[in-house]
Amino acid sequence: MGKFMQNDFDRFIVLTGGPGSGKTTLIEALKAAGFATAPEAGRDIIRDQVAIGGAALPWQDRTLFADLMLSWELRSWHAAHAEPGPVFFDRGAPDTIGYLRLCGLPVPDHVTSAAEKFRYARRVFIAPPWPEIFAQDEERKQTLDEAERTFQSVTSVYAELGYELVPLPLAPVEERLRFVLDTAGLTQA
Repeated sequence: MGKFMQNDFDRFIVLTGGPGSGKTTLIEALKAAGFATAPEAGRDIIRDQVAIGGAALPWQDRTLFADLMLSWELRSWHAAHAEPGPVFFDRGAPDTIGYLRLCGLPVPDHVTSAAEKFRYARRVFIAPPWPEIFAQDEERKQTLDEAERTFQSVTSVYAELGYELVPLPLAPVEERLRFVLDTAGLTQA
């Protein structure tokens, strides 16, 4: 796993859940508060693949899309070691398993191995489905039902991997920010 302290990953804090549940907005608030963040893979992969005419899209080649997501998450995990303090991740490697399961696709051994070896802090913040703020756009084509099933799929993977799931309140971003920082025992940077 490279050169780092045994518990270095304890400062790698994941926010996960279904699409359209306010995760990215919270990540942006954490970044604005001075914390290091790792962006979500999915949206940027979709933008890049559309721009280059690539096939790694959830509506074209889901397996290839999942491989690129995993690669992005592992790169983010490694890059986080250069940060001196906590790093907040908009999803993590286990989300790839949740995605594959949701799609009814097999989970290759290398994906399972990555989720087991590339660990994050024990507490994982989960953003529950929030119909009042859910919206589709150019990259988010899922329906609310798909978003809810995504939430169930990814959270079950984290639970299976031994993470403690901490649901985020359905509240304004400022309240969510305070909740995360208080629960993680952090103060604003």
